[in-house]
Amino acid sequence: MMTFYSHGDATRRRGEILRIVRDTTVHSQDELLAALRKRGVKVTQPTLSRDMRELGLAKTPAGYIVPGDVMGKTVPFIARETRENRLEQLLHESIISADVAGNLAVLKTPAAAAQPVASAIDSADLDDAVGTIGGDDTIFIAFSSTASAAAFVRRVQKIAGLEPRRRTRA
Repeated sequence: MMTFYSHGDATRRRGEILRIVRDTTVHSQDELLAALRKRGVKVTQPTLSRDMRELGLAKTPAGYIVPGDVMGKTVPFIARETRENRLEQLLHESIISADVAGNLAVLKTPAAAAQPVASAIDSADLDDAVGTIGGDDTIFIAFSSTASAAAFVRRVQKIAGLEPRRRTRA
């Protein structure tokens, strides 16, 4: 069965999503779905996922946030060791391949797994990392040098149990 929503429904639903995320701590889509249903908002999980993506919600260790709202808010302290352990766990569970391309580390994950890993990389505050871009199944991490990118990729390969790729020259 296909569900259709009018533009007004989407606007109301997205407004409720923003209110819930701003007013309460939400750690999962299931929690958000339950909160919406308590408020009388009917929505399917795929529609909720699309709404969250279009609203730009970001998942942090403290729960979902509206990125534009971060300024001026207190962000809970999470110990560096905890952030690094979380990163290692995600790298071990989610990385399919890791390669170097100049000063970039390129990580591949299963579909929809790149965002949590990219967020953990950002939270870990890696030395020499200057930026992270996470798509659906690919993450690019820019480093200040090729040596730093190569060292990070070797670390990821070790954690994820991957064999380093051998480059052949044509």
